[in-house]
Amino acid sequence: MKMTVEIPNHKYHIHIQKGILANISKYVDLDRKVLIVTDDMIPEEYVNTLQKQCPDSYLATIHAGEASKCFIYLQFLWNALMDNNFGRKDLLIALGGGVVGDICGFAAATYMRGIDYINIPTTTLSQLDSSIGGKTAINLGDTKNVVGAFHQPRAVFIDTDVLTTLDDRNFYNGLAEAVKAGMIGDAALFELFEQISGDRAEIQDKYIEKIITKALAVKKTVVEQDEKETGVRQILNFGHTVGHAIESAGELEGLLHGEAVAVGMVQVTEDAAIKERLLNVLAKLQLPTSHTYPAAKLAEIISHDKKANGSRITLVQVKEIGKAELVKMPLANIEKYL
Repeated sequence: MKMTVEIPNHKYHIHIQKGILANISKYVDLDRKVLIVTDDMIPEEYVNTLQKQCPDSYLATIHAGEASKCFIYLQFLWNALMDNNFGRKDLLIALGGGVVGDICGFAAATYMRGIDYINIPTTTLSQLDSSIGGKTAINLGDTKNVVGAFHQPRAVFIDTDVLTTLDDRNFYNGLAEAVKAGMIGDAALFELFEQISGDRAEIQDKYIEKIITKALAVKKTVVEQDEKETGVRQILNFGHTVGHAIESAGELEGLLHGEAVAVGMVQVTEDAAIKERLLNVLAKLQLPTSHTYPAAKLAEIISHDKKANGSRITLVQVKEIGKAELVKMPLANIEKYL
């Protein structure tokens, strides 16, 4: 399966295929300097499979976890590029989850004012969401993604075989973003989650490629209309305003991103019937639906959110499954959703 993202002045392919990790060189020029960015939880066999295809490769490994999406590791990547004389025609490869993809992409966006990078996501979360769209960022303290740039990858390679090494929590964590995609843009995708069991083996064997493809199709359509998030792309933030605040309140060490987004979606869904359907799907996928943080603390965090504009904020709401609305409101009103 191949999908194509087409935005002004840039086009790239998303390749979805079992076993494609061993065949990246068929699609991308790897005969140049390549810096492979990964984390210390990625199986060594994945790294070796990729390195064998790169005649002149270097490896930069960061610690796994959200806390590594920071300036210290960004500088570590810049130094790795400079120390090994990387130029504008060379390449970075992100081999890992969303943290690796974000910081590798930001390093590529800023080194020499921008060089090529490709994404090889290895988690459900990154495969069906963060690996496309061009958002790259690091965190500042406990505030997520507040420093970053838009920098589109040259290609994305999704090998669902690599998901077999994830633990159950991280496997289900990523599915929250697919539920979000269904809620905002594809009612049939949401209904698929209602119809299937929550059994991981069944999802992975029978449905994961369909789920990834449909979720990416929603995001692709939105990104093609609004690359820089000045309008419709904001609907992709459904559940994220509250979800990011929950992550920050836990100092990025509590709920995982997808788990926090799951809670965030529940918090901002007002329609009782839709909320009940959402709660049932999230419970089936072993995702949390509530939190214990004080509303005042979350409101303070949200006041620093990128989506806040002075005393107002744009909240994404779903009043009909498959359609999202952008609702502008005074920032003070956000507490009712916390």
